[in-house]
Amino acid sequence: MRNYDLAPLYRATVGFDRIADLMDRVLTNDVAQPGYPPYNIEKTDESAYRISLAVAGFTDEELSVEVRENALIVSARKAEDTTDRTYLHRGIATRAFERKFQLADHIRVTGAVHENGMLHIDLVREVPEALKPRQIAISNGKSVDMKAVEAEQVEA
Repeated sequence: MRNYDLAPLYRATVGFDRIADLMDRVLTNDVAQPGYPPYNIEKTDESAYRISLAVAGFTDEELSVEVRENALIVSARKAEDTTDRTYLHRGIATRAFERKFQLADHIRVTGAVHENGMLHIDLVREVPEALKPRQIAISNGKSVDMKAVEAEQVEA
């Protein structure tokens, strides 16, 4: 894979550091994404998503779901096995893990459900009112009382 130098992007932009960092992280080939546990990401509605992780063998108390700095962090740590079991074959992976998902702006985690060996995490995109499109009134060129226009926009 090619290595890209994003230094010109940092020099020529202001306020896009997060996007540049995300691109840098994606393009860096030395960061290996672990394959455990397997997961799905699905779009359940126009502005809703669900991440499902296969976490068979873990209890609710051993799982942790945390949102920190626009990242969803799912981790698990299996309690020490104090029984004296002798395994002839041990193929069920119950090793500790930490999986990170970068969240876009305005994505909020609404809940998590653990059932039948699957951990389902629901997310929703909530765009603030200030960022939603709004209609701007067009005047006819005559002088407009700006205080009246501002008052109408605040009341709406």
